[in-house]
Amino acid sequence: MSDERRVQEVLARYVRATDRRDGKAQGALFTDDAVVQIFVRTGSDYEPFGEPLIGGAGVEYAVTHLMASHPEGGSSHHTTSDHIIEVNGDSARLSAQFVVFAVQASPRPVHGWPAGAFGAQGTVRPVESGYYETDLRRIGSEWKIVNHRVLMDMPIAVPGN
Repeated sequence: MSDERRVQEVLARYVRATDRRDGKAQGALFTDDAVVQIFVRTGSDYEPFGEPLIGGAGVEYAVTHLMASHPEGGSSHHTTSDHIIEVNGDSARLSAQFVVFAVQASPRPVHGWPAGAFGAQGTVRPVESGYYETDLRRIGSEWKIVNHRVLMDMPIAVPGN
């Protein structure tokens, strides 16, 4: 497997861990001194949102304790595209676009699906988009995230603000 493919796979594991709300798996993708910062679009520019997370332990804590759980029958799917990967020795830079879809499965009716019902039952809707700008370092045989910037296309509302 090429270094570029290994770097891309780190991002795939990152988004899948996010979708599963698996803080331990996601935190394991980062170095102990990694910096993670979310930015939100404000007009034509971005501004930091909140304080940066530090290290895999900070990421694990945030995913485990701060991310909202999925509702019953709900899930999310992060998709990434247009990966630009530059590898220079033991350092790499990855840029990718992302879209997050909220998925809500319809509960199966007690007496079964109505006549004419066919296929997947529920909704899928896009809820977030933006870019990941990520720096990685090869440590032993693994690529780890050392700096991760999440550039959200929209502002984030927080209750009480």
